[in-house]
Amino acid sequence: METVSEKNIATFTHLSTLSQYIIPFGNYIFPILIWTSKKDQSEFVDHHGKQAINFQLSILIYSLVMAAIALPILIFTVFNNMTFDEFYHNQGLVIRNFNFEDHIGLITVGIIAALAFVGFKIAEFFLIIIAAVKTSNGEKYQYPFTIPFIK
Repeated sequence: METVSEKNIATFTHLSTLSQYIIPFGNYIFPILIWTSKKDQSEFVDHHGKQAINFQLSILIYSLVMAAIALPILIFTVFNNMTFDEFYHNQGLVIRNFNFEDHIGLITVGIIAALAFVGFKIAEFFLIIIAAVKTSNGEKYQYPFTIPFIK
């Protein structure tokens, strides 16, 4: 049976990942600080600290993959209709005669990747809240689709 203190620390470990919206890299810094300071004292806190950190690292990997797909497609689509001389002589970014039919596949993949990224961030927010609630109830929670970097 977990103590109230262990439940609170484990819950705060999950909630500390939301600091990413206020402090850059707070979603990594604060859970790591909490986890490393309390992991030896409680198996419950150790489990939830690992879960929170692994989930944040997994979201980072998934986001980088989506960016690696979407950004080159965006750049190719925008600069495909611009000659090198126009770009080099700084004649401005003017897209002339843009033909969507020639690039519909690329545009579709780029839009899907961007929507997947937004979906990841929305799902991340709600999964963090769900994890915090279940943790405060004393349950061991595991995030879905999490790569176990720390075992």
